[in-house]
Amino acid sequence: MARLFHVPLSPFCRKVRLSLAEKKIEVELVEEKYWEQDPDFMRRNPAGKVPVLRLDGIMMSESAAICEYIEETRPEPSLMPTDTAAKLEVRRLVTWFDDKFHHEVTSNLLYERVNKKVMKQGYPDSKNVKAGAKAIKYHLDYMTWLLDHRRWLAGDAMTLADFAAAAHLSSLDYISDVDWNRSDIVKDWYAKIKSRPAFRSILADQVSGFPPPRHYNDLDF
Repeated sequence: MARLFHVPLSPFCRKVRLSLAEKKIEVELVEEKYWEQDPDFMRRNPAGKVPVLRLDGIMMSESAAICEYIEETRPEPSLMPTDTAAKLEVRRLVTWFDDKFHHEVTSNLLYERVNKKVMKQGYPDSKNVKAGAKAIKYHLDYMTWLLDHRRWLAGDAMTLADFAAAAHLSSLDYISDVDWNRSDIVKDWYAKIKSRPAFRSILADQVSGFPPPRHYNDLDF
């Protein structure tokens, strides 16, 4: 069985978990306090980051590389289109969420509210929290624009771009930091995503000291 070293609210780990689950790859989840830099974990990934996946006898790190490997070795059901230009758009949006959204929103909200406490690094910086709360509005509006023109974020079929976005938004939804009333079209898109069997383990996550809101695992919000 595959083994994934992860932390429950990491959007990068969640993206990998969603890819594995969508392709029905059984995986053992091992929660890893990567910030403690345990020597055994550092041998698995000298970068000292999660996710780290052991699959096919290979120890893999970096969520983008892991998802590419999963897609290439388990192509069905596909999370990437066959058209080259369409692949470009999927990769662009995955990078949008894992880079821009992460920097402007996730790190300012989730990391300030949760990670600092868990890692015993002090209290949230209110300036960062305000910046994240402001930035997420822009990103939700951009998603609304995309979904006004497409069935899914990158086109007519669900792709890894949708999982990347849902990974970040689900982590923030766990701490009630997504205003679903801002966009009905984004809310409907997320309802479709969270209703997929691949999302079940994500919705079952529990983080000590941080209970999720009632709507978190409600498929109808």
